[in-house]
Amino acid sequence: MPVSTLSIVAQGLAVALIAATLLPFWRSRAGLVRTFDFPRFQVAAAIPPVLVLLVAAGTDPVSLGLGGGLLAALFLQLRRILPFTRLTPPTARDAPADADPAACVAILIVNVLQSNRAYDRLLRLVEQSDPDLILALETDAGWRDALRPLRARYPHGVDQPQDNTYGLMLYSRLPLDDVRVCFLVEDDVPSVRAGVTLPSGERFTFHGVHPRPPHPGQSSAPRDGELVLIAREVAREGGPAVVAGDLNDVAWSRTTRLFQAIGGLLDPRVGRGAYPTFHAGWPMLRWPLDHAFFSEHFLLARLERLPDIGSDHFPILIALCRDEDAEAMQEPPASDAEDRREGAEAVAEARDEAKA
Repeated sequence: MPVSTLSIVAQGLAVALIAATLLPFWRSRAGLVRTFDFPRFQVAAAIPPVLVLLVAAGTDPVSLGLGGGLLAALFLQLRRILPFTRLTPPTARDAPADADPAACVAILIVNVLQSNRAYDRLLRLVEQSDPDLILALETDAGWRDALRPLRARYPHGVDQPQDNTYGLMLYSRLPLDDVRVCFLVEDDVPSVRAGVTLPSGERFTFHGVHPRPPHPGQSSAPRDGELVLIAREVAREGGPAVVAGDLNDVAWSRTTRLFQAIGGLLDPRVGRGAYPTFHAGWPMLRWPLDHAFFSEHFLLARLERLPDIGSDHFPILIALCRDEDAEAMQEPPASDAEDRREGAEAVAEARDEAKA
């Protein structure tokens, strides 16, 4: 390839990677902008080979300038993704090996992919992983009927099948109270809220969520507003809480960090790894969309990405334990006046868009 052509290709790739890095810093809720929150690991991985390509293409002023821009972009990407590697100390502490099983809960979060009909794969996974709670997302009437046998072991919960990919079902073998299906922003996108009582007698509030994702041409406002509303409820109640589901957002985005700050919620991924759950079929294009955040009342006993069940998402299993020392051992994020202002804006925009 002629040097001039190589230089044009290298410079074009450099511009694209710099733009992909800078776009998420724009506080726009446009889907095209917010989509670039997702591939930070992929963009960071692409920068070094493009730098090499620039050097190979020559040392003209444009290439040198773009090389400096790529180094700055790599720094910005690493600032966001390093917390989700083992190079950062965890913010959520591990439960002791001798934690009281009666004070612990195992939660399976699984986006089944509505069109997926490999029902038996999920049933086998439940048998093998033996969770206490199961949150199944993208469940329609077919999934409701196929998973009905689980009710023998998980008698508590709620069925909210829908054919728009936002159905959800909650299964629990632990007693539930005050179970509610909520439509916080959009009248066809539900979430679930329930009080859960552990065998120890301790209680916590569980929120299961699956907000609509941003796409090019689709604003992130409904997702952002729903997450802020749930975070506000967690903060207002102040007790032990878990928020789990397919958030259609990545752990390092501004929206997720705002949600954590307002709700005072810990992310078990920090210091442990990204645990990417989507897309199950595309190994080079994966990011963490399925989450479980929790208040400082819990310690982490287990976090595991489980095998493929035929969906485009991998299931996630998390086990948490109540511990009397947990609050003294952990410092959850806290919101400030700017966070609360930004949260109010997100909710207002979400409600305005829902009315439109």
